Amino acid sequence: MSPNILITEVDRRRLGALITESFQLNALERRYLSELEQELAGARTIDSSEVPPDVVTMNSTVELSDLDTGETTNYTLVYPREADVLNNRISVLAPAGTAILGYRVGDVVRYPAPKGMVRLRIDNLLYQPERVGDFGR
Repeated sequence: MSPNILITEVDRRRLGALITESFQLNALERRYLSELEQELAGARTIDSSEVPPDVVTMNSTVELSDLDTGETTNYTLVYPREADVLNNRISVLAPAGTAILGYRVGDVVRYPAPKGMVRLRIDNLLYQPERVGDFGR
């Protein structure tokens, strides 16, 4: 959790509703919801029109580098019902999804995985809805 992450008002509202509606999930999903809730608690909320062009928001497509393997991957950060790993659409509830939300190009994020701590660098923001005027209202 970092006080430096930014979240749009629209994303905060939608993610808050997701957390509220999902209270009956299994224990693993509740843990992911809790982690997302913690990230949101530490984030600074801004209007969608004020989002800097290098911040990862919902529905952004990012290029990530795994700092341990050197592998580079592109993912689109989506809501759980839109997740599709085969098409590189990662849920905000996945550890990597929660980790990148609100961070900027150049930031390194960390999250626990079965193989140990994963370190990803956000290399590029290939698409950000707010940058093209899609404020999700």
